[in-house]
Amino acid sequence: GVQWASSGHRIARRNLTWSVFAEFLGFAVWALWSIVVPQLNTVGFSLDVNQLFWLVSVPALVGAALRIPYTLAVPLFGGRNWTIVSALLLLLPTLGLAWAVQHPELPFEALLAIAALAGVGGGNFASSMANISYFYPAAEKGRALGVNAAGGNLGTAAVQFAVPLVIVTGAGLALDRAGLMFVPLCLLAAAMAFTRMDNLSAAKGNPGVYAEAAKAPHTWVLSLVYIGTFGSFIGYSVAFPTLLKSAFPQVGLSIAFLGALVGSLSRPLGGAIADRV
Repeated sequence: GVQWASSGHRIARRNLTWSVFAEFLGFAVWALWSIVVPQLNTVGFSLDVNQLFWLVSVPALVGAALRIPYTLAVPLFGGRNWTIVSALLLLLPTLGLAWAVQHPELPFEALLAIAALAGVGGGNFASSMANISYFYPAAEKGRALGVNAAGGNLGTAAVQFAVPLVIVTGAGLALDRAGLMFVPLCLLAAAMAFTRMDNLSAAKGNPGVYAEAAKAPHTWVLSLVYIGTFGSFIGYSVAFPTLLKSAFPQVGLSIAFLGALVGSLSRPLGGAIADRV
């Protein structure tokens, strides 16, 4: 209590600030294909609706699978160290997308593999939440994790809002900008994690506790609830722009970000309620 009051809360807030920034970029990169895919046929690709939905779905699937190793990476490598690594890993999907969208002759399978790289952005969420949980006492974890999650989730809304503005040029669409715009931001996130974040000696995990948790019925109940809540959030968020383009082409993509925005802003409220009850 004394350590928290004297310096712990300041250290926690500093780490939370840069964790939010790194996670914001992770979510933005994770959702990047969701707003690029509806434009692919405009720049020379010939993809049917089924292929378009595969391209927005695979990053979500890969990101979900990566959450387990990313969570384990925090106690293994340290929260600061892994934030640096995870921010730099975002360069793979962003540069990959910037290259791929300039080659409409690419086979669908190659495009799908490059889209799958965006799943590393989904892994960022798990490691970021695991790391921040070590900095806060139990009575304040909910609010801190709610803020961390909200800051990250806003990346989904931000990328869906910003990319349509960034890719428009006088000569048409420059889809490579959608990836390139994140390169300096990812480098900045890695640099700030290096200079402003901390590794905690207390953040040492025991993989055995995950096996124990898997035996508890409440774990599976909460997992099912999570599928319906966050699963719906990310699933509908990434699918909505392609659906909008297919079913309501006259509307355009200007409103695609609104659902993700509302979902993101509501997360701190859920965290605060969890702390209280």
